[in-house]
Amino acid sequence: QPQLVESGGGLVQPGGSLRLSCVASGFTSDYHATAWFRQAPGKDREGVSCIAHSDGSTFYTDSVKGRFTISRDNANNTVYLQMDRLKPEDTGRYYCAELGICVLWLPSDGYDYWGQGTQVTVSS
Repeated sequence: QPQLVESGGGLVQPGGSLRLSCVASGFTSDYHATAWFRQAPGKDREGVSCIAHSDGSTFYTDSVKGRFTISRDNANNTVYLQMDRLKPEDTGRYYCAELGICVLWLPSDGYDYWGQGTQVTVSS
């Protein structure tokens, strides 16, 4: 059974850093990318970043470019999201997703394997 486990969230002051981890298991070879999404209270889930497994190509939503870095440890099926210079607007629950290709948008009912996510709160 496909499973995604996110970790690494927490409470951090503005300007601080966090590193999120995503461990995927049980996915077939049809999945070639891993993306991070986040959801703030009362808002839709939004795509943050994505990495292609084949060549390591990375993609970021404009609001995090230059502050977040996505990377993958192929040996351990783990994807990281290094988040630096965090802002209050980065607050939300962060989820990862194994995908066929990199996308930063999914329909609200368009993915079956969401994990529990990890909470990131940026506040002084």
